[in-house]
Amino acid sequence: MLGFAYLLALLVSLTGMVVLDRRFGLFFWRAPRAAAVVLTVGVLFFLAWDLIGIATGIFYRGETAFMTGLQVAPELPVEEVLFLTFLCYLFMNALQGARMLLEWRRTA
Repeated sequence: MLGFAYLLALLVSLTGMVVLDRRFGLFFWRAPRAAAVVLTVGVLFFLAWDLIGIATGIFYRGETAFMTGLQVAPELPVEEVLFLTFLCYLFMNALQGARMLLEWRRTA
């Protein structure tokens, strides 16, 4: 079970992002198609960044007992894809949340 700890933490975190998004209508619940495009482009950008870093020897997969050991590509663990998805989703929720808060403060 320890080998899935990081994966589980990422899934719990992603679930939290979905709950916040749903509750406040931040990203996917505001504009689902645009959100899907933005999230996909963001994750693909960072995956390309990772792959370039791996190819040039800058990035490598660290060994830890908390990861599954499953890889999408050499030196690219499956957890990295979920982390990048979480990172992009978190940023978009935070950005839209800040916009909504500033708008609320301006009109209050």
